[in-house]
Amino acid sequence: MRTLFQFWVLTWVGAYFVYCWTKSGQTLAMKAWRLRVETMHGQRLSVAQAVVRYLAAVLGLALLGVGFLWMLVDPQRQFLHDRLLRTRVVRAD
Repeated sequence: MRTLFQFWVLTWVGAYFVYCWTKSGQTLAMKAWRLRVETMHGQRLSVAQAVVRYLAAVLGLALLGVGFLWMLVDPQRQFLHDRLLRTRVVRAD
């Protein structure tokens, strides 16, 4: 039962992120910090790109945060999932 609940929560959280990233490029927290996620060409993410980005971020977090710690050694300060998926987080001025 617990595993089912965790899957349910991850699914709904993922739906929120995918919706926000494809509609405006920003979640509520990203709006507050004036950040936006986009492709390397400055376009909004497609649904497929957003789903894969979310799943890759969850995997990077599950692997002891390696996907996020990657930014400490990346020359452009990108997360591993952004580097692999050719997306980026930029300032939304």
